[in-house]
Amino acid sequence: MDNLKSMLLPEKKVTFDFPGCEGFKVDLAFLSKESNQAIYKKCQRKEFDTATRQPIEVFDDDLFLTVYVKSIIKGWKGLKLKYLTELVLVEVPEDQEDDELDYNDDNALHLMKNSVIFDNWVAAQISDLGNFTKSN
Repeated sequence: MDNLKSMLLPEKKVTFDFPGCEGFKVDLAFLSKESNQAIYKKCQRKEFDTATRQPIEVFDDDLFLTVYVKSIIKGWKGLKLKYLTELVLVEVPEDQEDDELDYNDDNALHLMKNSVIFDNWVAAQISDLGNFTKSN
């Protein structure tokens, strides 16, 4: 085979065990450089600067995080409410500690926004290409 372009993948999804939280598994996607650039471009817009009377590029951080999280976090299972107390400041009734928080885009976004631990862990996983090229 002599055509790299035909072999490139736009993304690849892998399931990871979240450390210290038995049974909590997160599906993450590694995105190609091209996919990352498309997300970045989607979050830029032109605005008119009234002071300089020139168009300027503005980056929408909130839109970026929303689109990025939806692109890289593809699901999870086993996120018990008691695990949330280790990731974010929440109050969980004792009789609900073993209940699970369902995955949805909104829950993923709020966990990424509010948990430095989870955000850093996700970033570490998706920045290591080896996590997505090893046999699982």
